Parts: sequence; C-alpha cells; structure tokens
Amino acid sequence: MELLEKVYQARGRIKDVAIHTPLMKNENLSEEFSAQVFLKREDLQPVRSYKLRGAYNKIVSLTAQEKAKGVVCASAGNHAQGVAYACNKLNIKATIFMPVTTPPQKTKQVKLFGKDKVEVVLKGDTFDAAFEEAMRLCNVIQAIFIHPFDDNEVIAGQGTIALELLEDTRTAIDYLFVPIGGGGLAAGVSTVFKQLSPHTKIIGVEPAGAPSMKTSIEKDVNTTLEHIDKFVDGAAVKRVGDKTFEICKDGLEDIVLVPEGKVCTTILRMYNEEAIVVEPAGALTIAALGFYKEKIKGKNVVCVVSGSNNDITRTEEIKERSLLYEGLKHYFLIQFPQRPGAFKEFVNDILGVNDDIAYFQYSKKNNRETGPVVVGVELQNREDLFHIEEKLTSKKYTYQYLNSNQNLFTHLIL
Repeated sequence: MELLEKVYQARGRIKDVAIHTPLMKNENLSEEFSAQVFLKREDLQPVRSYKLRGAYNKIVSLTAQEKAKGVVCASAGNHAQGVAYACNKLNIKATIFMPVTTPPQKTKQVKLFGKDKVEVVLKGDTFDAAFEEAMRLCNVIQAIFIHPFDDNEVIAGQGTIALELLEDTRTAIDYLFVPIGGGGLAAGVSTVFKQLSPHTKIIGVEPAGAPSMKTSIEKDVNTTLEHIDKFVDGAAVKRVGDKTFEICKDGLEDIVLVPEGKVCTTILRMYNEEAIVVEPAGALTIAALGFYKEKIKGKNVVCVVSGSNNDITRTEEIKERSLLYEGLKHYFLIQFPQRPGAFKEFVNDILGVNDDIAYFQYSKKNNRETGPVVVGVELQNREDLFHIEEKLTSKKYTYQYLNSNQNLFTHLIL
C-alpha cells in the first residue's frame, strides 16, 4: 500500500480521537512579514501536540494478539502522551520510557492521560538513551514497540495534518514550515503535498543545536550526531529515522536551523502578544519565518505549531536564553578593587542610565588589591554593549567578556 493511501486510511481511524485542528490567520505575523501567515494549531489537540495522530493510528492498527502483549515506547514527552492517551482509550497496557531530563510537567501528563494503563520509566539523558532501554524491554517481553517517528503507520498518522490543510485552505499554500525532530511529521506532510500540491515548498525546521536531518541530507546518508543541545526537547534527537530520512531528502525544499535563543524569543512573544503557549519545538516554525523574510513576502504561508507542553519552571531559562540571543544580557568577569565604594564607583562610571545589574557574584579575597567579580548586565538596547566595554577599557578595568567564552560562561553562570 502506498504511503498516501495509508494517510487516507489513517484519517478514518483517528477522526473520533484526534481533532481537526483550526488553521488560523495570524494578523501580527502577516503584517510583519508582508505575507498571509496561518498557524496550524496542533497545540489544541487533546494531548496538546500532533503526536496523538501517529501514535493512535499505529496502536489501533495492531492485531488483537499484538494488543494483548501490550506496547512499549520511548519519548521525550509528546509521543509518550499520545501513546498514553491511545492506550487508555483502547484499554491496552503500555510501558513508556522517557529521558531523566524530561520536564516533570510532561511525565505527569503522561500518567494523567494513561491512568492505570501506563507505567513510566525514566532512563538516560536523551531520547536515544531511553530508546535503547525501551528496545531492550521489547526483546525481553516480546511487546510491540511504538516508534515515535520511524514507522509507516506513525508517519501516515502525522500526514493527516496535510489532508486537513488542503481541505481548509481556499488559496494555494506557497510555503509550509514543519518542525523536525525524528522526521515523522515532515515525512507524512511532504508525502501528501508532493502528490496533491507539488508546487508547495515544504521547509523543515530544526533547532541549531540538533541538526540531525540537515546533516544527514547534506551527507546523503543518515548520520548520528555525537552531541546535541537538548533544550528543544521535542525536536532534539541525535539520529532521525531511516524511513523519514529517505522521504524527507526528496520531499523537503530546504531545512532551516533556528538558534535556541531565537526559539525562546518566539515563545515569549507568542505568549505576550497572542496569549498562545508554545513549547520550544512548537515555536520552531514561527521562529524560522525571519530567516525566510524576503522569500515569503506576498505569499501564503503556513506554520505548523506542533505543541504546547511547556513546563512553567523553565520560564527563567527561556527568558535568559532569549536575552542572550537578542544581545540584551551580557556577563563579564571583572577584577574589582577591594575597597569601600568600589561598587558604587563601578555603577556610576560604567553603566548607562538604562542599564541594569541582573547578576553580581563576588567573594572578597584577603590581602589582595583586587578580586574577581562576575557581573551580569541587562540592556535596553544591544548597541549599548559597545559603550560599556569602551568605559571598562578607559577606566582601566581588567575584564573578560564571558558571553563569547562558552566554556568559562557555562562554568561560572549556568
């Protein structure tokens, strides 16, 4: 059976479980980019992400004998919630492996959706480590593994988003931005559009710290990354699926890499301006628009908002990463004179009227004229950094700029 036919089949299977999410025009983004920008609101699914589509389609397609054995999955969060929801609906037992680093909000939601049908096991620091543990259990108990992306039924389930988009749009879609983690969504959507709307350019979006699909396509071989930034946890995998890679390398027009700081800025903007809560992976496609500003001008553009399972305890980190990316927060290691009045003198001589000290760490050293101080300064205008460094030099302070020294920055700040 062709994959497109599987997508049509999946639409019938999931229609009473996954909702047909709205396609909503966003006036602010449309004005900013001089385009017609629409958001496909998968954050409004019952499990607050599109992952329910693929998970349910896969599980409901199992034979009675397979269902009786129970299922196993590995997930950084959203796939786990989709599996849990599906298993509770279908009365099937599930063991779900999640990385130890998964936000508590997501593990609690998995238990909430799965109720007594689900056991959550935390293993490893990444999805890949949790995946290995899940496969070990499958081999022991002969259970069915529900892959988060590299499975044709899962891919078909995610592809139902494309059928809804084509049904809901009155005019042709010129650009469609889809987030990429393992590639299931991008593979499913591109399969449908390649055959039903081939003129639409499908733009994949990955976090800059986990460019697994882009790297693989550039090398023309599915490649495992050695290190990734796990911040965009819903889209940070070291290796994409073999099936999804083969589909995406032909189906995607381009892949945009979005810095994690830009993702954070977008999360805050969507909350403050639109009252829309998006998780890091859910903000990827909107954050990518700025990198396509000239190309999408005057075009019909759709961004898939993949999920809203954000952990409120991450808010401070999100704000910090955003300020650093926007050039509004800067850290210095400064040798301070160890005498009364030195701090006041520093504030008066170095800081502008709109500058604010957001971090100050100092430990007095006896019998020394100076001591090291870590100072974090928050600015209203990124250009003011030049004036601060100019003043530090003219006042003969010995200092190091920490933002550009990642090893030292991580050691002293994070």
